[in-house]
Amino acid sequence: MWDDHKKGFRDYLLLERSLSPNSIEAYLRDIEKLTQYLALRKDHKTPAEIELKNLQEFVKWIAGLDMNAASQARIISGLKAFYRYCILEKIAIKDPTLLLSSPKLKRALPDTLSFEEIEKIIAQIDMSRPEGVRNKALIEIMYSCGLRVSEVVKLKLSDLYFDVGFIKVTGKGDKERLVPVGSEAVKHINIYRHTIRSHMAVKKGEEDIVFLNRRGGGMTRVMIFLIIKELAKKAGILKNISPHTFRHSFATHLVEGGADLRAVQEMLGHESITTTEIYTHLDRDYLRDTLQRFHPGFR
Repeated sequence: MWDDHKKGFRDYLLLERSLSPNSIEAYLRDIEKLTQYLALRKDHKTPAEIELKNLQEFVKWIAGLDMNAASQARIISGLKAFYRYCILEKIAIKDPTLLLSSPKLKRALPDTLSFEEIEKIIAQIDMSRPEGVRNKALIEIMYSCGLRVSEVVKLKLSDLYFDVGFIKVTGKGDKERLVPVGSEAVKHINIYRHTIRSHMAVKKGEEDIVFLNRRGGGMTRVMIFLIIKELAKKAGILKNISPHTFRHSFATHLVEGGADLRAVQEMLGHESITTTEIYTHLDRDYLRDTLQRFHPGFR
């Protein structure tokens, strides 16, 4: 019974929600945990027969497995998505997850770099080497456009619309968005394209990929991670830095500058405004100063 519904749920996540294979598997694992719990209790309820109290007992059970609050919240999110599907397909009449609450999560504030720190990292790049020219273009576009590392490695020449000042980015679940690109990033990508990339022997099937390794193939996420770690070390920056740090810094600097959260959300490719709101917590001095200046009740 549950296996058929899981297959239907997989198709729904793929076709209706356009989720990535990794996200789909994570959702299915969440449902698998519930069915494992029911099997342990020799409870043969169908999805339609599950009630809120059953799910509350399940949540209590997973909490007893020393699962952290973030993992518990993710499982609950998976259950809610599953029951949205069940209601849509008329598998269940009532949604037992409506009043199911997630544990309170303390938001982890990501490390960010100041503009000066980013400049310091870029200054460590050896521009006399071909990979140095590429790395400068790579970091400039990551910071200029707030790209995920997975989006950088997939970026195509055919995605560059420099004549109108935009790039097309393919994000999570193959969702596409247009992001404005800065003149500095445009300049360095063009230098890389015309002085380095155009003279490379490109592997078959990689002809449209922007950033290539020495052998003419696409770069990997690990390669970019190691490049950035090495540059940060040379710059003497002790923060925990990864490619994602440039994305966090992009968002934070925009928010500090007073950018509208919905505009930031669109450029980052976030599904929910609350995901973007994490960046408003990063500069407390800025928020405090804004309240002191503009809020009549703030002292």
